[in-house]
Amino acid sequence: MKYIMFEDFSGAPLPIIFPNRIAHDELRRQIPYSTILSAGYVKPSKDGFECYGKAKDLNKEPLPEDGKLIFSLFIKDEA
Repeated sequence: MKYIMFEDFSGAPLPIIFPNRIAHDELRRQIPYSTILSAGYVKPSKDGFECYGKAKDLNKEPLPEDGKLIFSLFIKDEA
């Protein structure tokens, strides 16, 4: 899977995860947020998620905290 970490309108990081068959820049054109914080690939790991690689078409790569941030959003209780 791929991901792009955007900065949402409130300034918070917002990851969007999508299939490998969609190019990073293709998805980027569909999203209204102007700032891209990081991007790359994501997979489950024993500690949550591992972010790796590089989005060459966006000239972005993962930040060290991306995997932990994505995992925290999956376990967050939004009810």
